[in-house]
Amino acid sequence: MKYKVQKKQFVSKDCFVCGTENHESLKTKFYELENGELMSISKPTPTHQSYPDRMHGGVISAILDEVIGRAIMIEEPNSWGVTVELRIKYKKPVPLDKPVKSVARITRNTRLLFEGTGEIILEDGSVAAIGYAKYYKMSLDKITEEMGADSSLMMEDTTEAPEEVEI
Repeated sequence: MKYKVQKKQFVSKDCFVCGTENHESLKTKFYELENGELMSISKPTPTHQSYPDRMHGGVISAILDEVIGRAIMIEEPNSWGVTVELRIKYKKPVPLDKPVKSVARITRNTRLLFEGTGEIILEDGSVAAIGYAKYYKMSLDKITEEMGADSSLMMEDTTEAPEEVEI
């Protein structure tokens, strides 16, 4: 199914998942969709391998943690998720030779916590992994202040966004 992209989310300079200057990064891009979900597209390399030509389960977990944790920003743009709990169900291998799509949504949202789910979607439309997560809400300003982070934590993604994506 195709969905219109409403907005791109920011990226970071050094992040393992979306870092623009981290040579080991998955160079993930994040797109807020018209249906209220967040989609990401990651570009794995042999660095992200476990068994030959398969993505490491920990990397799959990192992608799902990131996309579910960012989904809160669709409704609350200044909120960020700090992981409290993360469960992953692995169903199929994820190949390294293709971009990896994931999609996430918020399933519960309270004043301090939120929960969400997400999936890694293979090229044929099948689900390779499912994530269930709970996060503590923290403002982006507080994160940068407490961590002494500079502006590289949140940088505008200057790459061209697609008008629509297919899930």
